[in-house]
Amino acid sequence: MAEFKIKPLGARLIVKPVEEPEQTSAGLYLPDTAKEKSMEGEVIAVGKLDDQYKVNVGDRVIYQKYAGNKIVLDDEEYLILEQNDVLAVV
Repeated sequence: MAEFKIKPLGARLIVKPVEEPEQTSAGLYLPDTAKEKSMEGEVIAVGKLDDQYKVNVGDRVIYQKYAGNKIVLDDEEYLILEQNDVLAVV
């Protein structure tokens, strides 16, 4: 993976949220208002995390529901998360 344009400072990481499917298994299309906010994403960049956090670029993580700050870069949406917002590595 090429180097990301933004480097997180301190104990933060940048995550690209996983897109939720727009269609249910029964074939119904869901409007944006009916979709649940994603809580899973791929780690794009990592700042200086504590030694107890073993999160690397490319890992898939689950984070708290309303965590992070949303940024848009080159028409792509990303989240800047604190290390404590990450709940698990998938």
